[in-house]
Amino acid sequence: MQATYHIRIKKDFAAALIEDLHKMEAVEFICDKEADIEIPQWQQDEVKRRIDYYDKNPQELISWEDVRKSLKTG
Repeated sequence: MQATYHIRIKKDFAAALIEDLHKMEAVEFICDKEADIEIPQWQQDEVKRRIDYYDKNPQELISWEDVRKSLKTG
């Protein structure tokens, strides 16, 4: 059984590193292009609805920092 590793790569290096690993056949892309991923229309509609809602109600938004704090304490 092959091991699976979860790593964190700095953003500046990620694309080049992943491309090099792919050339060496060390990683496998699940899909080669964004076009290969189909997003259902209902999901696209829901995202648009939520964006519209928060554009009109910015007071409802929670900052990422607040979310992270609540996850650490909750």
